[in-house]
Amino acid sequence: MIRGVARIRVISDNDYSGDPDGLWQLSHLLLSPDTDVRLVIGSHLREGDPFDPSGRSADNAAQKAREIAGVCGRDDVRIVAGSNTPLPSEGTAVRTDAVAAIVEEAMRDDPRPLYVTCGGGLTEIASAWLAEPRIARRLTLVWIGGAEYPGGLVPPGAMPVEYNTLIDPAAARVVFNDSDLPLWQVPRDAYRQALVSMRDMDHRVRPLGTLGALLVDALEETRGMLREHGLDPGATYIIGDNPLVLLTALQSGFEPDPSSSQSFRRPRPRVRDDGTFDFEGAGAEVRVFTRLDVPLMVGDLVALLAVRADGEGRARGH
Repeated sequence: MIRGVARIRVISDNDYSGDPDGLWQLSHLLLSPDTDVRLVIGSHLREGDPFDPSGRSADNAAQKAREIAGVCGRDDVRIVAGSNTPLPSEGTAVRTDAVAAIVEEAMRDDPRPLYVTCGGGLTEIASAWLAEPRIARRLTLVWIGGAEYPGGLVPPGAMPVEYNTLIDPAAARVVFNDSDLPLWQVPRDAYRQALVSMRDMDHRVRPLGTLGALLVDALEETRGMLREHGLDPGATYIIGDNPLVLLTALQSGFEPDPSSSQSFRRPRPRVRDDGTFDFEGAGAEVRVFTRLDVPLMVGDLVALLAVRADGEGRARGH
């Protein structure tokens, strides 16, 4: 196998007790030799979310992350729970070990770039910026979330407020309206491009050891839940959090950048009180990704799973 050098640092923040696409993203990240995963944060879901209505979704997310890390052979990674609730108000940070750890890592001297990748709400990173605004000069936030920009097509029957924005609208307002955090955004019409065939995943991923079977089973469990509610999941699934790995771990070797995915830069919109986006706003700059290199992303993930499965087989003497 080609051995990579961990040329970037990553803090992964995701609602791992929610949509299992987060488990795919975490597995991809932990298996990548190109990233130094400094911290994994289990973040909360919206109150009453059917994926986890327990009120302890951040704690449960951290536990899910520990289970995935164990299967990946990565018990060395620090995993903490974030807040189980959103920001109490726009100007008030939550105080958690996760927030303190973000600030600590951002302020630590290390020449490698630091990416904070968020596949859910923005509670922890908004709180970290409120607690220590200087982190904005020392990291890049990559977020899966937000509504389509002008010209983007809204999917049929879409919620008026995009799912990840709705988890903590106050945190989104802090990040978009107030902060100077460098921001890369993958809005809804972009992350929905991470569409995979379930037949392909069953054929290519399920045979790849314990982890491959676990990941496909997680998607099938959700698809079964949809059927129970009278919804037809079709033959596909959106692994919409994996672009967090594509845009960070899979940058070009020369002049490092996510060069195979298309994007543009513009003043970031403002987030209204109801969570919708005002695109006439003119805040700090945002880099918006419009087209993702899904073949590169899926190919790398499958290759890493295959290497892990080979190692698992050798350990068992097969």
